[in-house]
Amino acid sequence: MQGLFDAYIAIRDFMELGGPVLNVIALIIFWMWILIFERIIFFRTQLRKLVASESLVWQKRTERKSWHARQVRAAMVSRLTVSANGSIPMIKTLVALCPLLGLVGTVTGMIDVFDVLSFSGTGNARSMAAGVSKATIPTMAGMVGALSGVFAAALLSRTADRAIKKLDDIFITD
Repeated sequence: MQGLFDAYIAIRDFMELGGPVLNVIALIIFWMWILIFERIIFFRTQLRKLVASESLVWQKRTERKSWHARQVRAAMVSRLTVSANGSIPMIKTLVALCPLLGLVGTVTGMIDVFDVLSFSGTGNARSMAAGVSKATIPTMAGMVGALSGVFAAALLSRTADRAIKKLDDIFITD
């Protein structure tokens, strides 16, 4: 229990050091990971069922060579593509937003540094250090969030592409 309390204190202190922009970055990262976990759960549960049901519908068709059959096939692949790619564009947008918010945190932290410099000059190193800390922590948090999201988004995109290719291959073998 004490370890949990110590972790809470450390996270709270870290969030206070980064300023208000760090709260927004944390919210964006939290939202991004909720969407990532939603896609992972979708791929493990629903995607296989979707591919199986679409391929079953295709296998039940007696006629597969006409223009109409090709349009039905294209619609099936399109439905699967939309389902598989669900929230991946939103995840990629949040990934791109993280470093931008980190830059906003850098600018606000540097404004604090310049504010301290205008009042006390260069003699007050402790006040300048607080502003520099407030400038660098959001930048670091934004980059860490973006890097973790980039890897997850790439993995999710590759998984979605494989599922679409698998369904397309099932259709082509006929």
